[in-house]
Amino acid sequence: MKVHVEFDLTPQEFRQAMGLPDVEAFQQELMAHIRQQMESGVEGYDPWSLMQPFLQQGMAQGVASFGQYQQMLMDMLRQADTQSDEAAHNSKRKKP
Repeated sequence: MKVHVEFDLTPQEFRQAMGLPDVEAFQQELMAHIRQQMESGVEGYDPWSLMQPFLQQGMAQGVASFGQYQQMLMDMLRQADTQSDEAAHNSKRKKP
C-alpha cells in the first residue's frame, strides 16, 4: 500500500505545526543591531569584527573535528595493519 500526503504550508505555518519557536522578532532585532553598527561606523566599519565571533567558534569546531577525523584514520590504519599481520601469520602456520 502506498500513501501520499501533501501539505501546502507557508514556512511560518510549518514552524508552528512543528512547535518551533517564532524567531522573527529576534531576527528583526538582530538585523536592526547589525544595521545600526554598520551605519554608525561607516568610515571605520570592519566586517571582520562583526563576523569574528562566529568564525572563531566555527574554526575551533573545525579544528577539533579534523583532529577526530585524523585520529579515526590512524585507528583504521592500525587496525588494517594488525589484521594483515594476523593474516600473514595464519597463512604461515597453515603450510606444513
